[in-house]
Amino acid sequence: MSTEESQDDSPEEEEDLQYFVRIGGADLDGTKTVERSLSELDGIGTRTARLVAEKADVDRNATFGLLDEDDIDAVVDIAENLEDHVPSWMTNRQNDFFTGETTHLVGTDVSEKRRHDINRMKIIESYKGVRHKRGQKVRGQRTKSTGRSEGTIGVNVEEIREEMADEEEGDDE
Repeated sequence: MSTEESQDDSPEEEEDLQYFVRIGGADLDGTKTVERSLSELDGIGTRTARLVAEKADVDRNATFGLLDEDDIDAVVDIAENLEDHVPSWMTNRQNDFFTGETTHLVGTDVSEKRRHDINRMKIIESYKGVRHKRGQKVRGQRTKSTGRSEGTIGVNVEEIREEMADEEEGDDE
């Protein structure tokens, strides 16, 4: 009898399941746990996701889409305003260049700010900006033997065989 009851409960739970939860301009998978779906969001890793679940008083192993609307709203609010809930050393945007504020970017804002920062470096022609312009490595990696993007160097045997086969066909005719 207990197996029948558990089978009856699962369709009701699936009806209440919210498949997508929107945070920071991105859709999170509601079928995964709170910690796992939050860590898939840009700007939030596993440690930060665990902290967000703790601050929202939500079980981090609970299915994200099965939470109450109030719990989901609490998680979304904390994830979007993370700089108010964590120490400044844990944020990903400390002492912004233009505003001087410490913020934590989440979702599409991370890639947008990064693109903006790289363009600023290119415009002022800093060392990193020049390396970005040239398409070279920026962070001091070796470039003598790795990072070559100019195609293959050496002999392409297959191409030579094809040319020889084409010449032989031309001679036979």
